[in-house]
Amino acid sequence: MEEDLEDIRKEVLNCRKCGLCNTRTNPVVGEGNPKAKIMFVGEAPGFNEDRMGRPFCGAAGRVLDELLESIGIKRGDVYISNLLKCRPPGNRDPQKEEISACSPFLERQIEIIKPKIICPLGRYSMRFLMEKYGLKDKIEPISRIHGKVFEVNNLFQKIKIIPLYHPAVATYNINMKEVLKRDFRVLEKFR
Repeated sequence: MEEDLEDIRKEVLNCRKCGLCNTRTNPVVGEGNPKAKIMFVGEAPGFNEDRMGRPFCGAAGRVLDELLESIGIKRGDVYISNLLKCRPPGNRDPQKEEISACSPFLERQIEIIKPKIICPLGRYSMRFLMEKYGLKDKIEPISRIHGKVFEVNNLFQKIKIIPLYHPAVATYNINMKEVLKRDFRVLEKFR
């Protein structure tokens, strides 16, 4: 399992499938417990993540850590990844061809980790994961479905998809932190 994740890391380090490889400092593959029940999937690395090569290590990461702590979950008990492994210039939105090039890495991470719960953080990861798991007809703006639990039957197990606002939203609007905390309480029963 850890060897398989390491293989993905090496492939991402050498990846040249899209132009983001030319502007990145460090790819951000993912980190955490390879046997995690809960997996968080952000959209793409930001400035700090690109510099450090770690997911959610900047301001949004501090919010994520606080949210996890608020429900008694340690960061080391979950797995954290992103839809894109390289930072888009200027933190722009992921482009369709970048998602197509990079998403197979995420799909393999999910297959290896086999989480029971996948929490997309933000609208791009939400759309990708809901489409992947046959929930295309349930897709709405994240403002309408954040914190809702969608259960899907995978070939080998049941998976719950719980779309959440991206933690960065609380760095721009402090009032959103309470909404995020309320949404994260849904995860308490799955620890």
